Amino acid sequence: MKKRILIAEDDINIRSGLLDALEMDGHEAHGVGDGAAAISHFRQEKWDLLILDLMMPEKSGYEVAREVRAFGSEVPILMLTAKSEEIDKVLGFEMGTDDYVTKPFSVRELLARIKALLRRSSGNASDSQKTGEPPANFSIGSVEVNARRYELRANGNVHSLTPRELKLLSLFRERVGEALTRDYLLDHAWGIDYYGTTRTLDQHIVQLRKKVEPDPASPKFILTVHGVGYRWAEG
Repeated sequence: MKKRILIAEDDINIRSGLLDALEMDGHEAHGVGDGAAAISHFRQEKWDLLILDLMMPEKSGYEVAREVRAFGSEVPILMLTAKSEEIDKVLGFEMGTDDYVTKPFSVRELLARIKALLRRSSGNASDSQKTGEPPANFSIGSVEVNARRYELRANGNVHSLTPRELKLLSLFRERVGEALTRDYLLDHAWGIDYYGTTRTLDQHIVQLRKKVEPDPASPKFILTVHGVGYRWAEG
C-alpha cells in the first residue's frame, strides 16, 4: 500500500536521491530542506513516516522530533545522521526517534528500515484496537502516570513521556514482578517487525530510569534481569 513520507534533508542531492528511491518503491514522498518547513508540512498534512536529517537549518532533527511528539503524534520517525556517538542516539530516542540510519547508507538498507517502521506502525495500530489503550491514569507502585498528557509523577517531580516510554510503562504495569524478555518488550512496544538491535530498548530503559528512579545508578523499580531483560519490582 502506498504510504506518504515526508523527507527533511538540507543536502539537495541526498534529498533528491531519497525522493527517487521512495517513489520507485511505490510511495508518495515529499521533500523539504529545513526543520521549520518539516514542522509546517507535518501540521498541514497527514504523513505515514518522517525521515529527518539530524543537522539541518532552522530546526535540527532533534527539535522536529520533539515537536512532533509534543503534538501527541506517534508517526514513525527515522533519523539520518553522520554522527555515531551513543549520546546522540540516546538524546534522539528521548526526543521520540524510532530508528537511525548513519550516513553514508545504502538505499537497500534504508528501504528495509522504512518497511520495518511502516509495518511496525500498522501492527501497533491493530494491537491497540484489540487490546485497547492504557487507562487515562494508572500507577505502578509510587509512580503515577497520566497517559493522556504523556506525563508521570515520581519522587515529587513531573516528567514528560515519549509514546514509547508510555508503552513500556503500560507493559510493566500489566506484569509487575515478572521478568520480561527484551524480545517481549520489543515485540509489544515496537512491533514484531522491528528492524534493529536490543540496544534501542536498553537506551529507552536508561532514559525511563532517570524519570522514575530516586537513584538511576542504583535502580529499585526497573531491574535488569541479566540474560533475560527487565523486571518492574513489586511494591
